[in-house]
Amino acid sequence: MNDSSVFIVFGGYGGIGSALSKRLVDDGHTVIVAGPNADKLNAIANDTGASTIQADATIPDEVQACFDRAIEDHGKVDGVAHCVGSILLKPAHLTSDDEWMKTINLNLNSAFYVLRSAVKAMTKTGGSIALVSTAAARIGIPNHEAIAAAKGGVIGLTQSAASTYSMRNIRVNCVAPGLVDTPMAERITSNETALKASTSMHALGRIGAPNDIASALQWLLDPSNSWVTGQVIGVDGGLGTLRAR
Repeated sequence: MNDSSVFIVFGGYGGIGSALSKRLVDDGHTVIVAGPNADKLNAIANDTGASTIQADATIPDEVQACFDRAIEDHGKVDGVAHCVGSILLKPAHLTSDDEWMKTINLNLNSAFYVLRSAVKAMTKTGGSIALVSTAAARIGIPNHEAIAAAKGGVIGLTQSAASTYSMRNIRVNCVAPGLVDTPMAERITSNETALKASTSMHALGRIGAPNDIASALQWLLDPSNSWVTGQVIGVDGGLGTLRAR
């Protein structure tokens, strides 16, 4: 990568986001971690040396202000990763209106707000936008209705925006993970029965690690991969395409 690259990682103190932020910093890039929690921002800054901007990705004005500040401070934004999300495992008939709206807002609306501000910032310079979906948006898995719908929307957003902004040299791609060992997935990974059942669904026989996903996001952000756009890359241990034995 170009040593002068400037990247914003929304949700950059979460399990996947922090792994990505660290990888980008270790490569010598300018990394801005954006998120709403000041304490977590301070912790990731101390851990990685990344810069931080307090911004809630579900609030459009805060997202735009984050990009405005990044441009003011650094003159450009080369790449953006949206690592904001949640996990809701409930069938539709047990999902409340509030749970539905929160899932859509956190996973889909925030991705749209980030993408919208990103393409404005990259109109003249081009760049790369990397979003995160889920393997559950590509195959039917029980009790994933809300999250599959939200993350399925992220796939549609990725492909449409990739087409719209290709003429401006803005690439848009997303990664579709399986179950990843992050704090967000702790309710599953800390339950031996649930973890065993989830692991058995992945053909490679294990759940993912944050760096499995972070490495794919880093690859998508890398300008040396400038002929890749509109892609949904399954980094999922085979969950999205293979039947485990």
